[in-house]
Amino acid sequence: MLIKIDPVLSPDLLFHLRSMGHGEKLILADANFPANTTNENVIRLDGVGIKEAASAILSVFPLDCFINSKGGSPALRMEVDDKPEELTETHKEFIDIVKKVSGENWNVGSISRQEFYEEAKKAYCIVTTTDARPFGCFILTKGVILPDGNVWT
Repeated sequence: MLIKIDPVLSPDLLFHLRSMGHGEKLILADANFPANTTNENVIRLDGVGIKEAASAILSVFPLDCFINSKGGSPALRMEVDDKPEELTETHKEFIDIVKKVSGENWNVGSISRQEFYEEAKKAYCIVTTTDARPFGCFILTKGVILPDGNVWT
């Protein structure tokens, strides 16, 4: 056990989070997402929902301020088919976690389901949960940590 490290963060997941570089993307996926046929680098979080996984990951994962400063978002949600503006319960929980853990200045954008699948193929890794609610898939883009340990904002 480690002090102040959420136990949801398995050794394998911590290794991958630490290994990622600036601008690389992590996919946080629900139980229905076809992770293993989309990307060869899959980390399973069995028994964990999106809310718990997002909270744990964002406790150690800096978001990319360069994307944010250009009007984009380093945190994206998968849109509901034919209803891109609709926010599901899972989306609302994720947005709340981003604001609570990473800060109020971060916005969560959206991406169509088909575009999401294309991004997932290129992502550094996919973290799967057992959250079965539909459209509970998200992209996080890693930012920069300064020498003093603070996140570049």
